[in-house]
Amino acid sequence: MALKRISETVTEETAGRTDAFVRRVCETSHSQSRGLVDRGCVWIDGELCSDSARSLEPGDCVEVRFDPTQRYREKKERRWDDRTFTIAYEDDHVIVVDKAAGTLTVPTDRGDPNTLVDRVSIYLSHSRAEREACLVHRLDRDVSGLLIFGKHLAVAELLIEQFKQQKPERIYSAIVAGELPDDEGTFRTHLATGNNLERYVTAPSKHSEEAITHYRVLKRMEDATYVEVSLPTGKRNQIRVQFAHANHPILGDRKYEAKRAVHPRWIRRRIALHARSLTFHHPVTGEQKTVESPLPAAMEKFLRGSKKR
Repeated sequence: MALKRISETVTEETAGRTDAFVRRVCETSHSQSRGLVDRGCVWIDGELCSDSARSLEPGDCVEVRFDPTQRYREKKERRWDDRTFTIAYEDDHVIVVDKAAGTLTVPTDRGDPNTLVDRVSIYLSHSRAEREACLVHRLDRDVSGLLIFGKHLAVAELLIEQFKQQKPERIYSAIVAGELPDDEGTFRTHLATGNNLERYVTAPSKHSEEAITHYRVLKRMEDATYVEVSLPTGKRNQIRVQFAHANHPILGDRKYEAKRAVHPRWIRRRIALHARSLTFHHPVTGEQKTVESPLPAAMEKFLRGSKKR
């Protein structure tokens, strides 16, 4: 029998996991849709897709080629699936997760459900040994990337002390509005918090915190710049506030310089900021470890479609 071909472009309403999209367009079951991905039947923008959990963005073109009379079974036992995170590194003492944009790290006063700490705790509750997700640091809700948790309070406290001493190396990828004048630079300012909880740059005082951000330009584009950012300090919202203060807000940021953060090709609900690399000393073994995270599909697609300046 001839293969059936279905091709459809992802919209804002249909964006999400690849297997869910395939299930809808092919009118099939969850397991069958994952089997179609595992068996090499799904292409995204002309490239074979091998990850059924891959996030689809508006504008992606998905093509499915399959035999309607065939049963497509999953190739292997599924790993833990969770829309809020994937596992980047794990051992008996720590777990490093790759947080999805749109996920709160911890609940607000409203008691939000399905926060990252909740979901990681549920994952760890399935292990045979007693483990808990002990928070070490945070990422903003609309920022994706790497976060480390201790599996015991004592381990988490050792990691927290490393962060207080600014020992871990954190590298971010960001796409900012406009063209930065210098190929590299440093923001060194003091930040304070307003009554609305938003952060702002202010004069040094007992109520402000010093924030230091280094950046390096990786690619210049029309009306945008792709940068690598490293943080000697880790203050709340510091990357977003300092780039916005310099009139180069992160694309998609609705809180800091929202009007300037708009770009005609950035149509995502998230912001273009990703915690890409985390280097730390293992709190038990003392070994230095570096964990890397791939650039999110939305940022990759923006960069592919942009011309260098």
